[in-house]
Amino acid sequence: MKVLLHICCAPCSIYPVMSLRAEGFDVAGYFYNPNIHPYTEYVKRLQTLQNYAGISLLPLKIDKDYELETFLKGAIGQGKDRCLFCYGMRLEKAFREGVESGADAVTTTLLYSKYQRHEDIKRICEGLADIHGVPFLYRDLRLGWKKGIEESKKLNMYRQQYCGCIFSERERFGDK
Repeated sequence: MKVLLHICCAPCSIYPVMSLRAEGFDVAGYFYNPNIHPYTEYVKRLQTLQNYAGISLLPLKIDKDYELETFLKGAIGQGKDRCLFCYGMRLEKAFREGVESGADAVTTTLLYSKYQRHEDIKRICEGLADIHGVPFLYRDLRLGWKKGIEESKKLNMYRQQYCGCIFSERERFGDK
């Protein structure tokens, strides 16, 4: 079974890739993250993922549409619910890619992070699966949180300290 895995960053992809492969899935990665700011951070995360894809033999499709303006227009004024717009924007493209690439199912590394809104991500993916006609493969990937972190440290991987958006970067430095 071919699974398209939407990937937010390399460290968050380690455990999902290992776990899905252990279940026998043929996993391919998909990178589309116009929420990441500044652009230098976007490039750093993309390069880290490309390096990891190379050493883990993970096929990787990179969507180079860096639609920062679309993200900002959709997220601005949403408060804490800006994440819902962000998830929807990125996952919509992932499900479309899943259909175009002939994937048997789509999932996301967003389900790995204990900092993301897990139930909202699950609900959004279920809705997109219905719309696009490609199944959503749900797994609670948070179970491998510690293992993924340990592996990323062993690989001396660049590890960011915020989700990527300018709003979370601001919160990271204390202006909540």
